[in-house]
Amino acid sequence: MDLDAFRELLTPRGQEALGAAAEIAGDDPVAAVTRLRKTYDADLTSAALTQATLRRRAREKFGDDADLMYFTPGGLEQSTRREVADHRARRIAPGSRVADVCCGIGGDLLALARAGCVVEAVDADPLTAAVARANADALGFGDRVSVRAADAATIDPAAFDVLFADPARRTARGRTFDPMAYSPPWPDVLTMVARAEAACLKVAPGIPYEFIPAGAEAEWVSYKGDVKEAVIWCGGLAGGAGRRATILPAGATVTSDPALGPAGHGPVGRYVYEPDGAAIRAHLVAEIAAMVGGHLLDPHIAYITGDAAVETPWASRYEVHEMLPFSLKRLRAALRERGVGNATIKKRGSAVDVERLRKDLRLSGDRSAVVILTRIVERPFALICTPS
Repeated sequence: MDLDAFRELLTPRGQEALGAAAEIAGDDPVAAVTRLRKTYDADLTSAALTQATLRRRAREKFGDDADLMYFTPGGLEQSTRREVADHRARRIAPGSRVADVCCGIGGDLLALARAGCVVEAVDADPLTAAVARANADALGFGDRVSVRAADAATIDPAAFDVLFADPARRTARGRTFDPMAYSPPWPDVLTMVARAEAACLKVAPGIPYEFIPAGAEAEWVSYKGDVKEAVIWCGGLAGGAGRRATILPAGATVTSDPALGPAGHGPVGRYVYEPDGAAIRAHLVAEIAAMVGGHLLDPHIAYITGDAAVETPWASRYEVHEMLPFSLKRLRAALRERGVGNATIKKRGSAVDVERLRKDLRLSGDRSAVVILTRIVERPFALICTPS
């Protein structure tokens, strides 16, 4: 879809075509095209069917709002789900003037507008900027949002209360995990941050620690157990925590406790706890171990063990029934003895190919178990557990 085709979608005839496409999206593609082509030209038919399909896919991220919004395939893939964007926006004071310098299709600027901020947004791609503008209008935030096609460098961060930046993490070769390959590159982002009173930077959860600016607070956010992003809070938005992990939709948060020091390690207890990925990324495993009164199985691997059954949203708990040095033969025999026909296999610190292992176990039986593969003081072990 090009810019002209998108603009036609916003006309009364385009809206009519989009409504017709929504009724048949998901049908046989050839039949859908044939039906729409009886009334609309090829370009409008293609644009309408593309939007109808993207709207259906977007419901998982945007809920009912998706039925009013506009998307590009890449923009939808890279956009933040609403619950995560809303969580982030709530930390910024209502009424703040925010510069969104890499707005994409507008998922984040919509959350900022919902939180009461006034947003000036830019995106280097004219089509993407037009989609963001249309989304602000469609959801009734047009009076709080301005969007234009421009480079991030055209924004003066000093003229705003908050700088928000979500640098693009895709290149011509696909997704990149190197901040120096972001667009804008990380040094350019930090140059803008240095001129801002306060800043919020949305980055990949795997960002190397050495890229986090001194004095900033880094927050890792997970949604229903899946780590979605890291957020770097700078200047007036940086708290004193240094590192923070947040889990959604519960909204629970934990911060670093310098008094704890590294988590201890020791023998396996009655239970094994698997910390949420946000806590692991934030290097807050010692804090989770303290919550459950446990210690690590191995000083370098994020499995916690203890004898107390502690309820916490910060870790999944498994009751340990057997622990054995890992070998295929031993593990297969132990699972067969227990009548396990369905095994959930988890691993950390293990080089075992899980799918290959699953086939080689050749399980049969009517019971279920969780098999945890890990390394303890350089030796591979398997723990046979059940969820607790």
